[in-house]
Order: sequence, then structure tokens, then C-alpha cells
Amino acid sequence: MARDGKKGIIAEFAEFINRGNVMDLAVGVIIGGAFTAVVNSLVSNVIQPLISFLTGGTKGVPGLSIDLNGSVVDFSVFISAIINFLITAAAVFAIVKALNELNRIRDIAAEKAGLAKKAEEDAKPAPRLCPYCKQEIAGNATRCPHCTSKLEGYKNSAE
Repeated sequence: MARDGKKGIIAEFAEFINRGNVMDLAVGVIIGGAFTAVVNSLVSNVIQPLISFLTGGTKGVPGLSIDLNGSVVDFSVFISAIINFLITAAAVFAIVKALNELNRIRDIAAEKAGLAKKAEEDAKPAPRLCPYCKQEIAGNATRCPHCTSKLEGYKNSAE
């Protein structure tokens, strides 16, 4: 500790780094980078060659560029980028959809094996409602605090 009672910069930095959310973010970035490499490989090494084979290997649409005093505006490159984006998005969608299905199957198997609690068991009971004003009331209430109606179990010898 520093002389004035405050944490030193090294201690603050160590505390910051060891926080769970910073570590989660770091893991997410690393996994995201690796996943990007997998998706890029899938698109460039599997999907695009198949599309190129099916379309006869054309790499762009001729005649979609404009020459402006030596600067070329090439719309076919832009269209190609859009198509690559859509292919990549479709590949990511398919991968995520498959992973979600695997997780669903795993959850069903765990539930059948008795390893997971059912949602009904985990759910808290529905709140008790006053039959007259439909406001939420305590489970052991005998009068509604909102409309003062007498509820089931109400007993008052003075009345």
C-alpha cells in the first residue's frame, strides 16, 4: 500500500486484470479470432470454390467499372464483397444453428437422464391475486391491502 492509504498503481492494475469480466472479454476475443479463421477458411476454401465451379469460374462481372481520369470505380468488386459477406453470414448462421441444436439435444438428454431440473421445478409459484381488484397480495393475507376486501381465511370477532 502507498503511504497515503491508497492502493498502488500495480495493485490496482492486478485487481483490474483479475476481475472476471476482463478475463471473460479476453477469452471472448481469443475465441472470436479463432472462430474468424475457421469461418474464413470455410468460405474461401470450401464454399467459394464450389460456387466458382458451379458458375464456370467467373471472378467478376465485366463492364461494371467506370474510369474517372485514371481512378477506377469498380462496382463488381463491391458486389463481390457483398456476396462474400452474405456467404460468410450464411456460414456463421449454419454453424450457430448447428451448435444451438447440439445444445438443445444435450439438454434433452440431460433432462431424460435426470441430470437437469425441469423448468417447472425451478419456477417460483405464481403470485396470489386478490379476486376482487386483481392486485398482488401476500400469500398469507386475509384482507387485500389495496381494496380491503375480505379474503379466504378472514376472521374478526368484532364484526
